[in-house]
Amino acid sequence: MKVVLLQDVKKVGKKGDIVKVSDGYGQNFLIKNKLAVKETATAKKIVDEQKEQEKLQDIENKNKALKLKEVIEGLTLEFVLKSGKDGKTFGSVSTKMVVDQLRDQYDIKVDKRKFIDARPIGALGYTNLKVELYKGVIATVKVHLIEK
Repeated sequence: MKVVLLQDVKKVGKKGDIVKVSDGYGQNFLIKNKLAVKETATAKKIVDEQKEQEKLQDIENKNKALKLKEVIEGLTLEFVLKSGKDGKTFGSVSTKMVVDQLRDQYDIKVDKRKFIDARPIGALGYTNLKVELYKGVIATVKVHLIEK
């Protein structure tokens, strides 16, 4: 029996795949639990339409991420830290602080877990942080630490 999967099923296939399974497994588990439907012309057509919608949504999300990248790369975030005589800073700037400033001052929402190789910044001066906005779209955030 051939079925069209409505959800990802472990060791069977991904959502939208047409897979061949045994009749009992297809009827008694996949179809009964609404994980799949029997393969028909209309089922194939619906799956194709859904895949097309996902592609269009993916393109739209990527374009939004590219526009956001341009905005972020034009900004410089400034933070003030106390420092000692020899230029050693007390404290550091974390990715959470960077995300909070982007959100509060510029209304830009970025996930703090999307920063690439990010560590707390403790050195005075300019530092560049890379953040992945979308698959393959990486923006550079300029952070400037100033001595208090």
